[in-house]
Amino acid sequence: MQRRAFLQTALKGALLCGSGGAFLAAMLKAKHGKDSYALRPPGAEDGARFLSLCIRCGLCVKDCPYNTLKLATLLDYARVGTPFFEARKVPCYLCPDIPCIKACPTDALDKKHLEKNQGVDSLKMGVAVVDPISCVAFWGIRCDVCYRVCPLIDRAIKLETKHNERTGKHAYMLPVVQNDVCVGCGLCERACITKEPAIRVLPVAFVSGEVGNHYVKGWDAKDQERVKNAKPNTLNPRTDNPLDYLNKGL
Repeated sequence: MQRRAFLQTALKGALLCGSGGAFLAAMLKAKHGKDSYALRPPGAEDGARFLSLCIRCGLCVKDCPYNTLKLATLLDYARVGTPFFEARKVPCYLCPDIPCIKACPTDALDKKHLEKNQGVDSLKMGVAVVDPISCVAFWGIRCDVCYRVCPLIDRAIKLETKHNERTGKHAYMLPVVQNDVCVGCGLCERACITKEPAIRVLPVAFVSGEVGNHYVKGWDAKDQERVKNAKPNTLNPRTDNPLDYLNKGL
């Protein structure tokens, strides 16, 4: 009887461990499938390159003077052992000498940003996005905190004046992010006055779209050259499917 009870207990334990392990593996696979919402250190713009070169040494974390960076654990969205930061807690303060990049021993953090005349303006950790529903500036309340703390003030974030038709007397001062200038430091997210930030920094891949090559900017010299050297399109837009014609591109 004791032997039977022992075997039953052992079998239950094995099944419990197996199911628990399978659940944990599935959870980690789902969590890390696309390296969800992880803001990376300066110089890690190319995510695939960064993950292939990063050896999880933690030197960038150690050399960060503001304790912005930390190494991911199983409980974080980023790949375990890789450096990341949470803008709402501690943003990147854009050190002029970018010590985290200097500390990287494998070039996972691209050292091109250390070259002369590059500096912090060339970084791209993410892009700030404003939620007009929860941003009090869109209610008509004067708040320009995100604009004031932006290190690239009047470049990465600008204030757009709009007439307040509800009161007829006041003006909205609306924060507008310039995606091509914003470096994703997160200072705006950290400073936002709302309970949950009305402005958040997201990885570039979460924000940026991609225009098909069949769209041509008439004022762009490179586009004009591409049109000149393009192969003739064999589809007839009058008789063929218009979608096929557009997707065929130049």
